[in-house]
Amino acid sequence: MDINLFKLCSGLKFLGYLMILLVLAIVVVSYYAVVLLTWGPRLLQGGLSSFLAFFLLLLFHLLLLLLSWSYFMVVLRDPGSVPENWRPVRDEENFEGDGSYLPHEASGSASTWPSSNGLEGRPPSGFCIRCQNGKPPRCHHCSICQRCVLKMDHHCVWVVNCVGACNYKFFLLFLLYTFLETTMDTFVLLPSFIDFFSEAKNHSDSPGKLAVIFVAFVLNLAFALSLLCFLVMHGSLVFSNTTSIEVYEKKKGVRWKYDLGRRKNFEQVFGTKKALWFFPLLSEEDLGKIPALHGLEFPTRSDVEV
Repeated sequence: MDINLFKLCSGLKFLGYLMILLVLAIVVVSYYAVVLLTWGPRLLQGGLSSFLAFFLLLLFHLLLLLLSWSYFMVVLRDPGSVPENWRPVRDEENFEGDGSYLPHEASGSASTWPSSNGLEGRPPSGFCIRCQNGKPPRCHHCSICQRCVLKMDHHCVWVVNCVGACNYKFFLLFLLYTFLETTMDTFVLLPSFIDFFSEAKNHSDSPGKLAVIFVAFVLNLAFALSLLCFLVMHGSLVFSNTTSIEVYEKKKGVRWKYDLGRRKNFEQVFGTKKALWFFPLLSEEDLGKIPALHGLEFPTRSDVEV
């Protein structure tokens, strides 16, 4: 009996739903530790302590709002699907290994391909055998989602979705605000974490309260450190106009054809409207004038032979 390993990969999608529950659990534990156990009661103390508590709690809720907004935008937004029977608008020979040739009939079988690409009987690189559809430049097939994703970066189990052309900005904002939130939680819980050992020894606080503060501090510290690494990595990818997959496709010593300069590379993900850069939104104007935000066409460098 033949077993399709690619279809088995789709079972990993169920793992993502458990990860969503884990994210919610971390948010609940952090909220309980920061707001209800440590800084919330200080609002009633008066003076500088109350002012500091008010400021920190305001910042905590603001970051939590932006974090949640970005997170659900990544979860719910389609990363970019290939239109049925897609064909390139213009000759795609400029895109090395992507869309260099498309079939006359997108629904044809692999055995009926013409020989104009020099590989008779084999489908060209601009066509996905599993989807039986055209494959735009920078597009890749996700074995977990069982479909092609435009400008695919990776499949993220934390959001039960692929990260691609249409939700990459939201994913980056989710990383940024989660890093800021967990870093803030780490610092505001640090005094209570230090006091944890003396209070636990003297039994001056309830075991439940001490356990929540300890767990919340450790979780937030671990996430802050790991997210810092992800932010640095994705920051370098954004400014070089590269995806996580394309890192392994780029040739050393050769100019990357999609690298248009840091400013333009950034705008191809975040748009040109500065007022919206830090919100999980894209303006209609940017969607109309920046083809890369749709994931079907991408400008290339004029000084690179592709």
